[in-house]
Amino acid sequence: MTTSADPFSLHAEPLFLDFFYLLRDYDVPVSLTEIIDIYKGLELGLVKTLDELFLFMRLALVKRPEHLDSFERAFALYFFDIDLPAVAEGDRDLLHTKQFREWLEQAVESGEIPQSQLWRMNRDDLMKMFWERVREQMEAHHGGNRWIGTGGTSPFGHSGFSERGIRVHGGWKNRSAIKVIGDRRYLAYDDHQTLTGANIRQVLGTLKHMVPVGPHDALDLDETIRETSRNGGEIELVFKRRELDRIKLLLFIDNGGTSMLPFVKHVQLLFSKVRDRFKDTQTYYFHNTIYGHVYRNPRRTDAVPLEKVLQESPEARVFFIGDASMAPEELFSDYGAIEWGTEDALPSIERLKHLRERFKYSVWLNPIPAGEWDITYGKYTLNAIREVFHMEDLSLGGIKKAVTYLQDKAGL
Repeated sequence: MTTSADPFSLHAEPLFLDFFYLLRDYDVPVSLTEIIDIYKGLELGLVKTLDELFLFMRLALVKRPEHLDSFERAFALYFFDIDLPAVAEGDRDLLHTKQFREWLEQAVESGEIPQSQLWRMNRDDLMKMFWERVREQMEAHHGGNRWIGTGGTSPFGHSGFSERGIRVHGGWKNRSAIKVIGDRRYLAYDDHQTLTGANIRQVLGTLKHMVPVGPHDALDLDETIRETSRNGGEIELVFKRRELDRIKLLLFIDNGGTSMLPFVKHVQLLFSKVRDRFKDTQTYYFHNTIYGHVYRNPRRTDAVPLEKVLQESPEARVFFIGDASMAPEELFSDYGAIEWGTEDALPSIERLKHLRERFKYSVWLNPIPAGEWDITYGKYTLNAIREVFHMEDLSLGGIKKAVTYLQDKAGL
């Protein structure tokens, strides 16, 4: 990458261009206006150290808390060559990340972990070793090899000659940027995180925007005053939609298999709190998929005929929550239910289509990460259900996309 004494020279590649592209790879939205603001700040000399650059960029580029962890991970990779996985310490999803796999391969190749002993080590020990190495790397790091030099005209470094250079070594103030990144304070709010007790409040902040419906029959006093002023005093009444609490919310939860057990409690907590805004909420339970009955209680002893559910208002907002993974015959065969006492001559896929036809404002939330839908066990039935319902994964970002989908369908 070309650099010059003036990092803003027209003959040089724009400073940090690779970093802005990297942010997009990390799903951090970056606009041209924000990039221009960064360049203006640098030209004004607002940034003199890497710590100051970190704070300045975070302030200018990150507008939502769910993007903070992604920004910090991208910054750590670009400026410190530290590749942090998007999981919390102790989370077993680490085992499926690229960072863990690469570390494990290197540890075996270097002899840090003898290959003959690898099979004897449990997963928790391997995870502990991984995070210990990450902490050691962050504690010892004084800057990566990108844009950093010890002399010459690089815009970064120590004892360099760039007029508006940014100091990395030497007077670096307590390495606060790397400390902040190491704390991972915003990981729970990242869009890619699955639903947890810690981030339920943020999810509720997205769901509340589904509420406004109905005709524009409520007087908008502020807009009426504004438009009347524009008309020179001639009254111009402006109406808006009411926020109606009578919207029905239907929730269908798969709680019959072990794959759903980690999520049922959080899902129930989430939608129990939604009742503070949605006064009319009904929860039903099923196992794997839906047949002729659903159930009012988690033990699935209080059955409700599906025909009765289909009598609910077609304006209801409907969420199905399940992994959609099962034996194909459970979804497509007559009498496909595997539970004793559940017999239905109609294939479940037809039942799901009936629900979709009745409730146009319906989505399916899947706890399996979206990136694994085409490789997971049960992908055949999962993709078949995706053809019936709009599906998102059960993450913060997935729920937001589901809400946006429902808003768009309702024209909100």
